[in-house]
Amino acid sequence: MQKNYNVHFTKNARTPNERYLLDPELGHQKDILTEDDVYCSCLAKTLCHVPVPVTVGFYAPFGCRLHLMLDKIMTLMQQEAAQRESEELQRVQWQPRRVRGWGVPKLLWFLVFLQPVITELHLRRRNVRFLFIRFSAWQYAGTDKLWAGLVTTLCEGIRHHYGALPFSVYSVLGNKPCGPRDGLCQREWHCRRRVCLALLALLAALCLGVGLLYLSLGGHAPGHGERGVLKALGGAATTLSGSGLLMAVYSVGKHLFVSQRKKIERLVSREKFGSQLGFMCEVKKEVELLTDFLCFLEIYQRRRLRVVLEVTGLDTCYPERVVGVLNAINTLLSDSHAPFIFILVVDPSILAACLESAGNMKGTADNGYLFLNRTVTLPFSVPIMGRRTKLQFLHDAVRSRDDLLFRELTIKLQPQSPGNLGAGEGTQLLAVETQGDAERTQGRVDAEAARRIQEALCCLHDEGDCLYEYVPDNVVSMRRIVNTVPITVRLLQQQQQQQPDRVGPTPRHAVAWVVLANQWPCRLSWVLQCLEDRQQAGGAPEGRSRLWDVFCDNSRELHTMTKALQNVLDLDGDPELFERFLGTDFPFTVAEAQSLLRCTVNLDHSIRRRMGLIRAVSALKPPSPPKSPSQDGPQASPRAIIAAGTSHAGQGSGHSKEAHQTRDRTHGGKPRPMA
Repeated sequence: MQKNYNVHFTKNARTPNERYLLDPELGHQKDILTEDDVYCSCLAKTLCHVPVPVTVGFYAPFGCRLHLMLDKIMTLMQQEAAQRESEELQRVQWQPRRVRGWGVPKLLWFLVFLQPVITELHLRRRNVRFLFIRFSAWQYAGTDKLWAGLVTTLCEGIRHHYGALPFSVYSVLGNKPCGPRDGLCQREWHCRRRVCLALLALLAALCLGVGLLYLSLGGHAPGHGERGVLKALGGAATTLSGSGLLMAVYSVGKHLFVSQRKKIERLVSREKFGSQLGFMCEVKKEVELLTDFLCFLEIYQRRRLRVVLEVTGLDTCYPERVVGVLNAINTLLSDSHAPFIFILVVDPSILAACLESAGNMKGTADNGYLFLNRTVTLPFSVPIMGRRTKLQFLHDAVRSRDDLLFRELTIKLQPQSPGNLGAGEGTQLLAVETQGDAERTQGRVDAEAARRIQEALCCLHDEGDCLYEYVPDNVVSMRRIVNTVPITVRLLQQQQQQQPDRVGPTPRHAVAWVVLANQWPCRLSWVLQCLEDRQQAGGAPEGRSRLWDVFCDNSRELHTMTKALQNVLDLDGDPELFERFLGTDFPFTVAEAQSLLRCTVNLDHSIRRRMGLIRAVSALKPPSPPKSPSQDGPQASPRAIIAAGTSHAGQGSGHSKEAHQTRDRTHGGKPRPMA
């Protein structure tokens, strides 16, 4: 789902954080300045002024709205760069030089014959140009040299943006910028006298050699011996000058067809080269050449250049490869004049675990967080999704299902011509009428289903409804909920058609049940399993009983199974929100749960089967023998003994009606639910 985040604010704003925009699609004003817009705007403005090189730790859990925020940051940085470009143009009245198209010949002339000088005027320039390059680590996850992919992606991106020919010429004939020769000099370019003299000498030698060859072959020489001398001198001069020019052209052509990417790949592919001391030195030379080329372009274009490299997918790779990428970033940042901004998009908990488990980092990164802090110079932890941002994401997710909400449901029947219908006129007319009635009935069913689906989905992003508060901040989970709601609503509609006398759940309750199954699958499965066990034992609660009460009655027993159900319990969300969901906002009853269970498609039923097996095995354990005859009590069933023992320990309850009665007599009330 792509969206344009070029935000243009109007002057009439209620507050600095509430501004409005006319939406061309909806035709009305809506509030679009979300919390994420504020976060991205602040980070973008900081990155436009932060001294380079810098590594930004863009910390967020997996599945968050990372890519959307990165796109928004990129757009805002480009807008800030365009604004600063216009301000600088009004201040100095100098147009930036072009590096593409007709500007290439002029750039080549500057590369060969002129040397840039870093002046005070250049250091005061505020206009900046950002070059964005994205590196996805999972694309190189299969190679042992993941860090080489990072370096080659950076080199290839810059080469592709500015062209292969200028960089090849700079690799052979270019010279890195230098400081001013005197404090009063403000000239940004100095003539390269050595290059000019060398080129003039080669051209003079070439002309001299051609002239001598012409004299020796033209018959103007007085004697045969002199002709031989002229021919030899002319051939030598032509050969030397021509070979010098050909070597320069060959070197440029070699760099033109053999890029830095291929050079680094050849270095990596050499056997045992990775263990040599000069390996990283060779890579460092290529990076320094790239940095000097960018510095040259800064002075030539009359603007500052910043290369923004976004590193994503690093927390999905093996630990050793993660370490290699961080070392490569440190290598690229070792030059204090490198114009690089690295945005490291990772989950810090996963990355710290990778650093601590890497075998080659023992003793260096025993604490992964400390090692990460030594690499990251600007941490930015993505805040929790705010109310406006969540409503905006839910609104976008709902609008992506336009095929269900806004499609045409009317059926156009073709009119029959009044001509002769043949011998089977009555039969054909009856078939057409029957088919038309069936289509109209199906059309009414589809229209009603679309209305209910729209009503249910509107509850998700309704600011006046509390349902959106229980939706997770994960964009993937939002889409999963939105995609599940239409199936649940249609199943409920089919169930209500089979039982027209029974009043079914409302669309709001249907979407709330979908959210419940998505957010707390373990706790909901436990409640449903307890209801099933009670029903099989003949002691099912009344239909008006609340699910929260059922959970409270059996929460201590669930607490005793935390070790066996640890992976399943990790799927659940905030326990306090679960209590408020079932206890206050959506007090589902047992009858509603049994009706909705037949239409639940986003709940893994294997969780319930696992819980049922664990409860069955725990019921087979024999009771512990009494310590003394005086402590023996009246005989009771095994279930009652287990229930009484676990209730006295504060960790469980029975599985039958007798067990609950024993527990009630022991404690005199309901246990406190597990948080």
